[in-house]
Amino acid sequence: MYKRHVPGPGHPERPERFDAVLLGLEQAGLIGQMPRIAPRAASGDELAACHTRAYIDGVRTDVARGPGVLSTGDTDIGSESLNVALQAAGGVLNAVDAVLERRAQNAFCMVRPPGHHATRDRGMGFCIFNNVALAARYAQKRHGVSRVLIADWDVHHGNGTQDIFYADGSVFFFSTHQSPWYPGTGRAGETGEGAGRGATRNCPFAAGAGRAEILGAFQNELLPAAQDFRPDLVLISAGFDSRLGDPLGRFTLSDQDFADLTSMMMEIADTHAGGRLVSVIEGGYNLNGLASAAAAHVKALRGV
Repeated sequence: MYKRHVPGPGHPERPERFDAVLLGLEQAGLIGQMPRIAPRAASGDELAACHTRAYIDGVRTDVARGPGVLSTGDTDIGSESLNVALQAAGGVLNAVDAVLERRAQNAFCMVRPPGHHATRDRGMGFCIFNNVALAARYAQKRHGVSRVLIADWDVHHGNGTQDIFYADGSVFFFSTHQSPWYPGTGRAGETGEGAGRGATRNCPFAAGAGRAEILGAFQNELLPAAQDFRPDLVLISAGFDSRLGDPLGRFTLSDQDFADLTSMMMEIADTHAGGRLVSVIEGGYNLNGLASAAAAHVKALRGV
């Protein structure tokens, strides 16, 4: 299903990314240990928890016109892109159900297209619907979760996620990202507004940043913030384009760094949220690096 979103020839967010992650998990001996969660299409009402009805209708209209670009921005689409995006969002919501209903301790969602650049009313940066934001709001509305923490280690700032929750103190958004870099947001001074003031924490770093900066920010900034926020559910926007050698980023994280970041997130989940954690893949465009980094991440989630 997720390979049927085809943005176009030579596009970095290509169907082969899905194959690469599966191969990495298989080579690590993880596939047989991981029960699968079936996807489903997210409903219009579920999407409307984070996106405007006008935008949702616009996506339908754009895809119906045929392959091209979303009218709201820089997201290439094909004839199956809407169906796949709905399944991606719904698959993540099913993972939230599994974790919150204690059928799984945690979950890793290998879905595409990615989501963290999608704002309330705009698709951009390869993203159509904001999967991780939808997961947070769904957990609150469907399961009565009070506080959700979202950590985003993609090399690009998750501007869409920040936008959706910027004035909402019930969702804490934390991001490490390269700056200056696409999409040009995520300054340290962007900390939320109104009821959400202080519930956004951005840690921008220059090209070349790696373990010391990124893991240092998680250790010194996120862990104390989580202690104050006390989330009931932990979500990860797991972007592996912050790995060394990615063509769309200039960070230098290693596979072990991703394992250690994952362990920190599990520590937060164990301390505050009964271990409840859902990871949603975002970027990662070097296929070999994506495969090995995702495998290291999932190994850590499984405690192996």
